[in-house]
Amino acid sequence: MSGKNSKQEKYSGFEQGPIRPPSEAMSLLIRVTRNCPWNRCTFCPVYKDSRFSLRPAAHIKMDIDRVYGYVAALRQIGEQIQYPDRTMIDEIAAKVIPFDMQAMQAAVHWYYSGMESIFLQDANSLIIKPRDLVDVLKHLKTRFPWVKRITSYARSHTAARISDADLCAMSDAGLNRIHIGLESGSDEVLKMVAKGVTKAGQIKAGIKIKQAGMELSEYVMPGLGGRALSRIHALETADALNQINPDFIRLRTLAVPNHVPLFDEYAKGRFEKCTELMTVREILLFLEAFKGITSRVKSDHVLNLFQEIEGRLPDDRDRMVEVIQTFLSMPPEKQAVFQVGRRTGVFSTLADMQDKYLLARAEKTCKKFNVTPENVDEIVDEIMKRFI
Repeated sequence: MSGKNSKQEKYSGFEQGPIRPPSEAMSLLIRVTRNCPWNRCTFCPVYKDSRFSLRPAAHIKMDIDRVYGYVAALRQIGEQIQYPDRTMIDEIAAKVIPFDMQAMQAAVHWYYSGMESIFLQDANSLIIKPRDLVDVLKHLKTRFPWVKRITSYARSHTAARISDADLCAMSDAGLNRIHIGLESGSDEVLKMVAKGVTKAGQIKAGIKIKQAGMELSEYVMPGLGGRALSRIHALETADALNQINPDFIRLRTLAVPNHVPLFDEYAKGRFEKCTELMTVREILLFLEAFKGITSRVKSDHVLNLFQEIEGRLPDDRDRMVEVIQTFLSMPPEKQAVFQVGRRTGVFSTLADMQDKYLLARAEKTCKKFNVTPENVDEIVDEIMKRFI
């Protein structure tokens, strides 16, 4: 199917896409588009070999109605019993036709998650006609008026081209947070990884979204510039964010699984990956370059070495910087132990190394696999590929 829908497309039941941000784990997922309209970023493993298409607004509303029916049934039971047990859920499921099973499962998950947020899938929901998106948003608010947050992914290139009036209409209809994969503010890096947008475009999109009254969550990818562009990647990205002042800055450390185009560049020696120590120094430079913004920095992904790099700028910057400086001051052998311990789930934070039991577990793993400061990056790379 092409990017334009056929008017004869038949509704085939409730749909869900393959991904959502970690912060939307408790959200109801409503699929507005299928896959990614750009789909050329060399670091991204998602949607490859999948064709992009728009879903008709009528079909999206049918998905919403199906979930609404099951949510209403669960809420009715909940009025009598606070937490419907598995038997009651099974009784509802027994009456569900296979066509509706996914909608029922989505409703059950959302019910037990508190029913506070909704996430619009897939990679760029804002690409549909503004009036269609507003129509869908109004329908969501009609069916689920208690919802506190409706969010979506968007490409900067798309958001920058939407009129201020249309963005405000989306905001007024209930869309109150946008997730954008900024990745980098460096034009050199953006071109290298075929991001399809410039630094100026990233800034324009971010400012427009903020001015429309929506929260903005910008994703940054430490390591994406490789060794050659590490410094400019850090500084230009911080500069772009200084001009945008998003509500959230979320770190997503680069990993290069074997099945992405960037791996081919790496295998041929045209892209030199940063060591983890280089990436840590890059993040330090990045944090130190923030000026005059009040964003909240979050390190909420398993790919990140430091989970505890989290806080509000500027007040918490010194504490976040101190975490990195503590790591950099450690002997290389201890750094390697923390890297492996963090990637294998033994450590959550750097402070966990003070726990003798956890430290012994991590050291045992390092000994088992003959981890040294010289080979730790190779071993960590293989571990990280499992998370992609």
